[in-house]
Amino acid sequence: MADIVDLPDADGALAPTRRMVRREWRMALELASTAVRTRDLQRWPQGDGHPVIVLPGFLAGPESTVFLRSHLRRLGYRAHDWRQGRNLGVRPGLTDTLEEVLLEIHDRYGRTVSLVGWSAGGIYAREMARALPEYTRSVITLGSPFRGNPAASRAWRMYTLMNRGDHHEALFTEEARMTRASPLAVPTTCIYSRADGIVAWECCTSVPAPQTENIEVRATHLGYGHEYETLRIIADRLAQPEGAWEPYAGHAASPPDDAAAPVGLEAPAPPAAPSDVGTGVDPDEPHEHGRRARGKAG
Repeated sequence: MADIVDLPDADGALAPTRRMVRREWRMALELASTAVRTRDLQRWPQGDGHPVIVLPGFLAGPESTVFLRSHLRRLGYRAHDWRQGRNLGVRPGLTDTLEEVLLEIHDRYGRTVSLVGWSAGGIYAREMARALPEYTRSVITLGSPFRGNPAASRAWRMYTLMNRGDHHEALFTEEARMTRASPLAVPTTCIYSRADGIVAWECCTSVPAPQTENIEVRATHLGYGHEYETLRIIADRLAQPEGAWEPYAGHAASPPDDAAAPVGLEAPAPPAAPSDVGTGVDPDEPHEHGRRARGKAG
């Protein structure tokens, strides 16, 4: 869908209503429908084998992103978990740890890394890219409230109960909030849904900037990682040639699964599977590759 023209009021946004929260059960239907519709990914935009890190939302862990990561691997990407287990909020040292993960994966493959973050995971992904833009290919956020009122979320009360102290308070100063809301220097896609029953959709949109776009979908918050339309958009955005970013063109950029190929044209063959896809090697296990120290212990 088109980028929103008028920037929504994220500062005045409110948490979704209870009625919207109750509709989150639809995520089960989204998963079931997508599982059937994605049995054949031949006509989807194919990946070029570059690495992708997928970061889960608050209180979620690696199991929540298995479906998304498996589809990215089927498309030819080297898809990795964030390696931090369950997301319990920002802990001291987490920022440095995530930067080290990004650097290690970059050095393993010798290629820039795309970051896909779901909800709070998208906030982490943005800050990883902000700190290390030269190692980051692109960022895609899925219902990530990085702008505006932090309390405009059904998860806010739980987050504040589990994350306290000076470290937490420093994250929500006016200066820190403005920094998080500022655009990135790398291609950025912010996916949001007005049907989101957990966070205010307004807070998931970016201010206008070059190589930054806001795309609306119809997913539930708990369904972003496996809702069909959202997965198509992720595949389209990741498949762009590096250094040749263009705004999302909508469904015209990728025909529906049952569409016939245009006369005289054949769908491109998918790339050869990366060596760590479909083998006994777990791509989420650290490998013995060189790291860029950047003044930090390796």
